[in-house]
Amino acid sequence: MFLTMNKIHKKILTIFLLTHALSDASIASDAEKQVAYDRPVVLTLESWRSEDAKIWNNEILPVFEALHPGIDVVFSPTKPTEYNAALNARLDGNTAGDLISCRPFDNSLELFHRGHLLDITQIDGMKHFSDVAKSAWSTDDGDATFCIPVASVLHGFFYNKNIFSKLDIDKPSTEAEFFDVLKKLDKASGLTPLAIGTKDQWEAATVGLNLVGPQYWEGENGRLGLINGSKAFTDPQFVEAFSVLERWRPYLSRGYQAQSYSDSQSLFLLERAAIYPGGSWEISGFQSEAEFPIGVFRAPVKSEGESCYISDHTDIGIAINSRTAHRNEAMLFTEWLTTQSFANLLTNKLPGFFALSDHPVTVDNPLAQEFLGLRTDCMSTIRLASQILSRGQPSLGNALWTLSAEVLNGTKSPLEAALDSQNIIEGQRK
Repeated sequence: MFLTMNKIHKKILTIFLLTHALSDASIASDAEKQVAYDRPVVLTLESWRSEDAKIWNNEILPVFEALHPGIDVVFSPTKPTEYNAALNARLDGNTAGDLISCRPFDNSLELFHRGHLLDITQIDGMKHFSDVAKSAWSTDDGDATFCIPVASVLHGFFYNKNIFSKLDIDKPSTEAEFFDVLKKLDKASGLTPLAIGTKDQWEAATVGLNLVGPQYWEGENGRLGLINGSKAFTDPQFVEAFSVLERWRPYLSRGYQAQSYSDSQSLFLLERAAIYPGGSWEISGFQSEAEFPIGVFRAPVKSEGESCYISDHTDIGIAINSRTAHRNEAMLFTEWLTTQSFANLLTNKLPGFFALSDHPVTVDNPLAQEFLGLRTDCMSTIRLASQILSRGQPSLGNALWTLSAEVLNGTKSPLEAALDSQNIIEGQRK
């Protein structure tokens, strides 16, 4: 677990960071001008990204603090699978942080409708975000935006370049090539082809179904079809997506049903697994731990020559808790999130998180550049159930975690999973 910097160290670092932060421009923007406070104000930033705490606390937040002496920002993460429930409880009990990391679309929209998040539409820096970027954290009519769009992430397969080279394996581009690669890896003694488990469930949907599925339901065509009712989960393309996920089962580790997210990461980093289905958010952690070169490839298309789709997901926004006692300071922080200085910091201190503002940013990290290359080659889409389809109870998004895990476990067929998913959608429309 990462720890926050010692306060003394942070104050020493302030002088350097302030100089560095203002060196990019001869005149700082209003959000970047230094403001002094008579007494310390502490803002707490809620998040589900515990693995990023060290970078936020040591390298990103001190830049803001250097610009605003007297304001300290504390990054306070919660376990990803517990974040929504824990945050709701804290908001209802008036114990939540001043700043709220927002998941996209329906979860955050509900928080706004319940009065927990401020309307920040009029923040001057909002002009730096496209309507597409803002749509993940705006009302359906677009009249109110309640979270600053911070970052998007891309999905793909990480692979161990040494293993691929040793076994003379090329990156696959089609479904047939992908399963040929898995078969070849499976024959290698002591090696697991795919590092993914089903204990935590969310990976089965997020980096399983949502990684390969868009190739079958044709990205936005299929996703929007489910929303407007022109398509059903029982249509062949959605059932086929579950079927491809089911075909992963022989290539998972022994006991994968008890394998957690962190277990899968370890399996890959210890070179006991050759391929890790994941996303660009893993770059920092993998590069700091791996003792081998890592590459990435996109989800394979069904047949050669077909269009490819990539999950290019609007992932993180940041909002102001409507009941914060430090509204002015929180507003200063959210305005800073709209600046080029922050866009550069985020993109290069947390490689794999791509700033959603329109500021020009040079991506330094080679693996992050590889991911961006996938965006160039393929059409973008977002995770299937993120928008509108998860507003009811049960939530389709949460149900897909369980259903995808059950398909991988062999306890539910692809058709059964598709039927259950469609029943949830139809139940929401009644």
